Amino acid sequence: MSIDLLEGTTAAPPRDNGELVFSEPWQARAFGVAADLVDGSHFTWDQFREHLIEAIAEAETPVDSGDAAEPWDYYRCWLTALEHAVGERGLLSGDAVADRAAAYASRPAGHDH
Repeated sequence: MSIDLLEGTTAAPPRDNGELVFSEPWQARAFGVAADLVDGSHFTWDQFREHLIEAIAEAETPVDSGDAAEPWDYYRCWLTALEHAVGERGLLSGDAVADRAAAYASRPAGHDH
């Protein structure tokens, strides 16, 4: 299955002149991880799309906390969907994801790979 399966849905990735658009390196890496996991038959694009649509719907839902809502970001939703898909398949536990995220976040600037 191809990423083109997502086209025409709320889960379609941003494009400019037909090319995928990433404004930060982590976005391209998150996209690549999902694509590799699909290619490795860990889950399908259809299964991932379900998680992505849920993440987008949640991000678009207003919060009644009285705080100003932040505009939602497509690739933050992508990352949330990826975390859910990985957790659902038991590929990595939620604690392991949190530990790895904290380790990457604590790296000095310029060491984002």
